[in-house]
Amino acid sequence: MNNFANNKIVLEAKNIQKSFNEGKNSVDVIKDLSLKVAAGEFVSIVGSSGSGKSTLLHVLGGLDRPTEGMVFLNGQRFDNLNETERGYKRNQYLGFVYQFHHLLPEFTALENVAMPIMLRKESQYSEVKQQAEALLERVGLSHRLTHKPGELSGGERQRVALARALVTKPALMLADEPTGNLDRKTAVGIFELLSELRNELNMAMLIVTHDEQLAKSADRILHMQDGIWV
Repeated sequence: MNNFANNKIVLEAKNIQKSFNEGKNSVDVIKDLSLKVAAGEFVSIVGSSGSGKSTLLHVLGGLDRPTEGMVFLNGQRFDNLNETERGYKRNQYLGFVYQFHHLLPEFTALENVAMPIMLRKESQYSEVKQQAEALLERVGLSHRLTHKPGELSGGERQRVALARALVTKPALMLADEPTGNLDRKTAVGIFELLSELRNELNMAMLIVTHDEQLAKSADRILHMQDGIWV
């Protein structure tokens, strides 16, 4: 694990399998995969469409459960928790960025970014607002605080989504094709921003991507095909 060998393991998957039923048949999408991600480490997963990358990310992030195997987050078993408990752990430790921003259209950029912290019982809006404003300024959107997603460009929406993922200062960011829906110049800008913020927060990143330039910048590249590492 290069320079990360002695770092705390923030995410560990042991012998993960994921199957889906299609009629009378069972389709194995992930087949006995294991993985460790250390604090501060950047790992990229590359593979063709249909190789199981996004399914794996959903299982690792607690959005879905493995059919077999175990997932540990910050050393604690994660996959066997109920949905509410997994949601709480995600809010505490994980940030998510997707190819499509998944912003709430009726809320402003500021409100979208503040949302993950506002879900916490102890949050005070004045403090949360300050954090969200600072992060939107950091991603170059201080002039767009009151704009709704429909009033923003694709690159701006993805930067809002990035700020939303980072506002909780997660131990690990999971990203599924974060630059896949952007032009090259905007994609490069998003990636450079991700790298800067990762270093500032000592945040681990696990990114699924088709973008070779993004993948090569990782500390480690994992290749996935037909549900296994290759």
